[in-house]
Amino acid sequence: MEENLITEGKFRYIEIGEGTPIIILHGLMGGLSNFQGVSEYFPSKGYKILIPELPIYDMPMLKTNVKQFAKFLAKFIEFKGLKDVILLGNSLGGHIGLLHTKLYPKFVKALIITGSSGLYESAMGDGYPRRGDYEFIKKKAQDVFYDPSIATKEIVDEVFATVNNRVKTLKTLAIAKSAIRHNMASDLPKMNTPICIIWGKNDTVTPPDVADLFHELLPDSDLFWIEKCGHAPMMENPDKFNEILDGWLTKRGF
Repeated sequence: MEENLITEGKFRYIEIGEGTPIIILHGLMGGLSNFQGVSEYFPSKGYKILIPELPIYDMPMLKTNVKQFAKFLAKFIEFKGLKDVILLGNSLGGHIGLLHTKLYPKFVKALIITGSSGLYESAMGDGYPRRGDYEFIKKKAQDVFYDPSIATKEIVDEVFATVNNRVKTLKTLAIAKSAIRHNMASDLPKMNTPICIIWGKNDTVTPPDVADLFHELLPDSDLFWIEKCGHAPMMENPDKFNEILDGWLTKRGF
């Protein structure tokens, strides 16, 4: 998918289709291609898919935090002249979507979160991979999924390269600490945006009780489970993920 990247000003993004905008927010170690199933399915349903490349490693160290990423998203939405957007975020991307929705509620029509951080403090850095230990990193990457074969050599190599880059490692740890600081438990009950929660029943990064707590705290949320699925349902079971999301969007009139 990266070959379809559009570069305009300070933004790099993928744009597919026409219609209601769905902005996809990738995770800390997640690439744009993680959402290939979503980006191939929803344009034919009348949605425009936009996947901005988040400046995870491009911000100055003092601005490498969840709030600055939420502000970056606001600038992207303004740059594209969008309104009434639907946000879809996995892991850190879900956290960014939640904080952006809190800060700029009038721009967000709906939010979908899957394996999101924002409540569970260990989600963004528990057992961070040891530099130089390829087998350890491979195991960590496999643990993200119920089916370890989803963690292809390409995915493992990308994570290995990231954790062996000193600057990226420092910024990853800064983001992890920022995610802990920006715990949203007290904010969620005040957020009235419709929110769809899609969670893997076997998620070990953000376990199922995290999804239950999101559902309990968010006033207007629906919770859906995918069996035999880990931290990235849109990758591990894209057909079921798309079926759930399509049904929810239709039911809610989006």
